[in-house]
Amino acid sequence: MRGDASAAHDSFPRLVADIGGTNARFGWLADAASTVQHVRRLPVLAHAGPAPAVNAYLGELELLLGTAYRPPRRAAFAVASSVAGDQVDLTNSHWSFSRAGVEAELDLDMLLVLNDFEALALSLPRLGASQLRSHDQRPLPAPGGTLAVIGPGTGLGVGGVVQTRHGWVALSGEGGHATLSAADDFESELLARVRREYPHVSAERLLSGIGLPVLHAAATATTGATAAALTAEEIVERAATGSDPDCARTLDLFCALLGSFAGNVALTLGARGGVYIGGGIVPRLGERFFASRFRERFEAKGRFRSYLEGIPTVLIVDTEAALTGAALAIEQSAD
Repeated sequence: MRGDASAAHDSFPRLVADIGGTNARFGWLADAASTVQHVRRLPVLAHAGPAPAVNAYLGELELLLGTAYRPPRRAAFAVASSVAGDQVDLTNSHWSFSRAGVEAELDLDMLLVLNDFEALALSLPRLGASQLRSHDQRPLPAPGGTLAVIGPGTGLGVGGVVQTRHGWVALSGEGGHATLSAADDFESELLARVRREYPHVSAERLLSGIGLPVLHAAATATTGATAAALTAEEIVERAATGSDPDCARTLDLFCALLGSFAGNVALTLGARGGVYIGGGIVPRLGERFFASRFRERFEAKGRFRSYLEGIPTVLIVDTEAALTGAALAIEQSAD
């Protein structure tokens, strides 16, 4: 029987992927001393499924590495979908695949498939200072205990990770679909207006790429004005240029509501190790986010203000962080 060191050596190279509805990012770990390297982004629409996309990536990598190239032995895919059983159907994508089928097609010893926010949560213990920015110039926390992550992107993802004696365990769920609450009369009126169209107003309904236009229309109407129909990208751009006060107000409200929601997640998970903010929207807000009411509303929990005051809030600025979490998932499965 091979020793542990030999078995670990034979599990390399390793392939990691972060697969969304639009793009799939692939990365490579050559050995146990390596971090994720040779990251490449491929459009999902250009490939029939994950196996053809992987083969395209590996073909490029073999040309790059030459005689140093060896086929991957283990892989982990972080996917923008719920994962239960062998069959995986991606949200907002034509990709649908069998985990066992792709494992066999790629001749892998092991293929893990996990939700993308499980992978992002697993990345948190491994992220460094260059990948993060803390709120209010607070020192970056040393990872420990329970950490939470929220991610306003196309939707609103929520996850967590808990430190145990057996390693880090990811907590997956659908927290973005929890009911959004109001903190003042204006927000109560706004949510009542949105409920005329959507019986259940979840956090994702307003705090996401699909939700920003809804938030913009409702917030503008609540002030008595009429809103132009704008996309999320247009709202962010107009606010950034200062050309549209309604868009600026929308983003200020977005940050405040996100702060309240993040505080709820911290309380629910007991995430005293920190709440991390990922996704594609918040990094695009720049200094507006750090000057917003996010942190004020995060802490505004009455008798539990002091509990929240001690919890750091940290922005993830690395768009490839989920690959690090996928690598940790393989590492812990290989132990």
